[in-house]
Amino acid sequence: MAKRPATAKKTLSAANLKALGDGRLAELLMEMAGEDAGWKRRLRMELAAEVGAADLALEIDKRLNTLAGSRAKVSWRKRPELLADLATVRRIIVDRLAAMDARLGLDRLVAWFDLYPGLASRVKDPKGELALLFDGSATELAATASLAGPEVAAPILIEALNTRLSEWASWVGRGAAAMEPALARALLTGITEGRPKPTGRLALVVRKLADRAGDLDAWIAALPAAEVTKPEIGAEIARRLAEAGRAGEARAALEASRPVSKEAVGRGGGEPPPSEAWLTAEVAVLEAEGDAKGASDARWMLFERTLAEAPLRAEIAKLADFEDVVALDRAFAHAAAYPDATAGLRFLMNWPALREAAEMVVARAGDLRGSADEVPLWASRLEGRHPAAALVLLRARAVALTRLALGRGGEEVEQLIQQAAALADQTGDDGQDGFLLALEEAARPVRRGRR
Repeated sequence: MAKRPATAKKTLSAANLKALGDGRLAELLMEMAGEDAGWKRRLRMELAAEVGAADLALEIDKRLNTLAGSRAKVSWRKRPELLADLATVRRIIVDRLAAMDARLGLDRLVAWFDLYPGLASRVKDPKGELALLFDGSATELAATASLAGPEVAAPILIEALNTRLSEWASWVGRGAAAMEPALARALLTGITEGRPKPTGRLALVVRKLADRAGDLDAWIAALPAAEVTKPEIGAEIARRLAEAGRAGEARAALEASRPVSKEAVGRGGGEPPPSEAWLTAEVAVLEAEGDAKGASDARWMLFERTLAEAPLRAEIAKLADFEDVVALDRAFAHAAAYPDATAGLRFLMNWPALREAAEMVVARAGDLRGSADEVPLWASRLEGRHPAAALVLLRARAVALTRLALGRGGEEVEQLIQQAAALADQTGDDGQDGFLLALEEAARPVRRGRR
């Protein structure tokens, strides 16, 4: 058997450290603890965890009390050290204490979150790293609360929301999606039952919890009365009601939010074009009502107006063989003639319908925006089977970059010129001179401006 290379033995890894032996590792850890207070606290917590949850909770409390009681300002130099300390304490609470006793873990995690207001007032944090640390821990809060169960966790979190809403609304709202549904339902009941209609931050929390709990009525009830007739919000209400099989209520919500322009109101009627969200909701409502023909027409309207893939794919999936081919031909033709040529090409490339995309590029070369970020990728995808279309895109890209670069050219433009020349030779295209003249023209206004 080949000997293990010496360099492998020197690599810092768990296996190599284990090979040092328990005694040597203990000596090294004691040496580190003597030089680093953070390591000393961490080792004490690990030792306490070996004794039991109560002893670990006591060690955690000591650190939390020290952090909460300090009034010293924290400079930007000391901020990273504090953030690391906070992250370590949180990790010990979540990974060690909560695993042994979920109630003790949740209590300490709530105390950890309650450190934030005091810290925010004394930590120099222009980048918002402290807030990000606490906001990013919301899913761990939800997981720990779910581990404790609704009977234990709900009263604790309800009390936090009732007394410290300005901070806890954000954390509970962010963590709601990671909660067990039973906990979300218990929280929802506790902060809404027998209470006035929620407003402001509390309403946002209620909607997040209602989403997780699957309580559509609570979600709707938390919306401001003035908002439900707005097209975007009314459409979302209608879509959710339709998906829940409540077709009549969905239709009422949709019609109540039908877009009406201010000009139309002054003239006594008329409607502006509805948004994509509103049309999507209309499809859902028509399907809930059992109007297959109406839903099909609405899907086509939605696609033709927005080039959205989802309604077209849904429509194609419902069609029999050969009918789907006819429908796709209709869709591709519509995309190729779409007023925004670049948007039409984007749809065809993404579908993908490369032959139709290539034909469109050649037919509408003057309508395409070479500055679109996807143009180089599109050209590379078309180059193999549709080199003429790829050549059009490369030239459009080079001209657009020349304009955007204020006439300075650049390495990418030079590469595009070379690629275009190679493709022109391959396809027998004789427009290369005209392309170079177009580049010169694109740079000319800037050159005049420099004189």
